[in-house]
Amino acid sequence: MKEKILVTRSSMPDFDEYIDEISDLWETHWLTNMGEKHCILENTLKEYLNVENVSLFSNGHMALELAIQAMNLTGEVITTPFTFASTTHAIVRNGLTPVFCDINAEDYTIDVTKIESLITDKTSAIIPVHVYGNVCNVEEIDRIAKKYDLKVIYDAAHAFGVKYKGKGIAEYGDVSMFSFHATKVFNTIEGGALCFKNPEFGKRVNRLKNFGIRDEEVVDSIGANAKMNEFQAAMGICNLRHVHAEIEKRKKVINRYKKNLGDVLGITILQPQDHVQANYAYFPIVIDDKIFGSTRNEVYNYLKTQNIFSRKYFYPLTNSFDCFHGQFDTNQTPIAVYISKRVLTLPLYADLSFDNIDIVCNAIKKCQK
Repeated sequence: MKEKILVTRSSMPDFDEYIDEISDLWETHWLTNMGEKHCILENTLKEYLNVENVSLFSNGHMALELAIQAMNLTGEVITTPFTFASTTHAIVRNGLTPVFCDINAEDYTIDVTKIESLITDKTSAIIPVHVYGNVCNVEEIDRIAKKYDLKVIYDAAHAFGVKYKGKGIAEYGDVSMFSFHATKVFNTIEGGALCFKNPEFGKRVNRLKNFGIRDEEVVDSIGANAKMNEFQAAMGICNLRHVHAEIEKRKKVINRYKKNLGDVLGITILQPQDHVQANYAYFPIVIDDKIFGSTRNEVYNYLKTQNIFSRKYFYPLTNSFDCFHGQFDTNQTPIAVYISKRVLTLPLYADLSFDNIDIVCNAIKKCQK
């Protein structure tokens, strides 16, 4: 039986390093509620991301959902359907209406030329998504937000460690949300964070993640339980020590993929963005079946027969989910529809061997007709 080549595998520190990091928890018995590890990781992330404020969460989704709540947004929020379910669900679960803007065909981020036409007197915010580590047009989004007095919350789940024009990606917008899920470039097993400038926002969101508790006797908002525990934080402390080396390993994996697939007719590979220091989070390809000779689904299914597990990421679009049946018109986002039906993210993790990359690429080429 062939070795399974999975779409991703979590980066982990050396076993002894993690055991050493958590060992003092058996002395303190402080396992959650913003303990020492939590504080160390917050402060270390502030330095790494070059931001003024960081608030840690149990996962990225709760971070985004509570960020929206803490901003007291109303009415409509402009966003993209080419994203993970979390982005849209966080908006809807706050009682807001997502207004879907199409993506551009170059980097699959929100098409900034179409945002203004979607703004109404009900619009309160824009939630753009940095996709596969590709950076949105942050300057144009900033211009639009200032012109119409809108808040900007970036879904930066894919963009940890990314820099644009020398600045950390979390320095843009009012708030940036990162996911530290096990499959991400940097992980805390599960987890997430918000980065922001306004300290008053920080006070609100920190209460919301702890049941709305202001102090021992005052609960002045309806909150959730979204605190990161000490074991998660300890994993983050360890992984952050090695994140630069992990990104460099991922870069080598992607360069190997590009060497193998860069000249295959019918396969489009994302090109590097100008002024962006990448994190090599994902390796998506877009398959044009009219040129390549097989559809994305045919390639995906053949790879599975070879014990190679890729992912249709992002498919389906969030504006076509069954839970929103009949609410949104996907014809309004035709580029997103086109890409979603043809995109395939290939196996990618720091320790993926060149031999296995070659196996993946050779299997793909066998689908070419």
